[in-house]
Amino acid sequence: MEDFCKSSLFYSDQHLCYAEILPPSEVRARIEVAVLNFLRTLISPNPSISSLPLYGKLWKSALSFWFMRRRSLRGSSFTSCFVVLQITSLLSCKLTKPSKVNAPLDMVCLAIFPVGFLFLSRYSLGIMASSRGALIGRLFLQEPNQEIVDCSTCGSSGHAITGDLNSLENLVIKSDARYIIVVEKHAIFQRLAEDRIFNQIPSIIITAKGYPDIATRVLLHRLTRALPDLPIFALVDWNPSGLAILCTFKFGSITMGLEAYKYACNVRWLGMRGCDLHLIPEQSFIPLKPWDLQIAQSLMSSEMLQENYREELTLMVQSGQRAEIESLHFHGYDFLGKYIATKIVQSDYI
Repeated sequence: MEDFCKSSLFYSDQHLCYAEILPPSEVRARIEVAVLNFLRTLISPNPSISSLPLYGKLWKSALSFWFMRRRSLRGSSFTSCFVVLQITSLLSCKLTKPSKVNAPLDMVCLAIFPVGFLFLSRYSLGIMASSRGALIGRLFLQEPNQEIVDCSTCGSSGHAITGDLNSLENLVIKSDARYIIVVEKHAIFQRLAEDRIFNQIPSIIITAKGYPDIATRVLLHRLTRALPDLPIFALVDWNPSGLAILCTFKFGSITMGLEAYKYACNVRWLGMRGCDLHLIPEQSFIPLKPWDLQIAQSLMSSEMLQENYREELTLMVQSGQRAEIESLHFHGYDFLGKYIATKIVQSDYI
């Protein structure tokens, strides 16, 4: 894992981009200091954005624009200060009075700027998202002061991953598995769970049921720390969205700001890939949608995308088609387990 981090394009930035986890009392103190520094900068004769501990182009651009117009728009001074104070006041309240934010966009706006401004994690600021993830397999988990959970006996829906990041960090983990398999879709997860594939391939199977939420990523990262010798394989659809999901686990998410790289894991792409297309019946291919092409363009513009991933993405776009993991059921419902086992044994992953 250490070698992977050092080879990552993100590694040089990690020591500069870190959001701390602090207790509420220290968080409130940091908020108060940040607000005082912010107000001191605003009222100074020559306000400069470089004097503020900021992170993120959007936040910097917004404040730069405000500073440029400050002298011609005196009336906005109070409004700008009020907005900052309102955000920090809300964060302080959340530390003692947890509340629910229904709109995802509200949560993003609430989280991304304070995390970068205060260098604090979302968890420290009292911001937590509900988890969608689940896992199953050869794994025993124990939360503090709770009973041991045998994840091999949890049924086809698996063991639900808690959204409490503190509990995830303090889990007691025991396993005799040899692999961790990350699955994109819940339906495929259930199929593998029903077949009890983790007994045939000694493994832990985990899914975020689509794009990975922070709790699922934290747990996967926690597993890699507790079980450092276990390789991680990803099973995703052959389309730009599937690759984007894999990259989120592997490199992190840009929307996480300072926490983007913190939970990155060395995930290998097991399938589906271009070399598997001969297994897919012709009628199972689906034309790429405009949204797929937008995701592909975004991935192509990323410097972090390694060359063999770029080649796969180019093939997707050139073919104009996508293939889903469910297409492998054409060969029988037990074929998926054989497919995974064969690729692992033959080291057929990138």
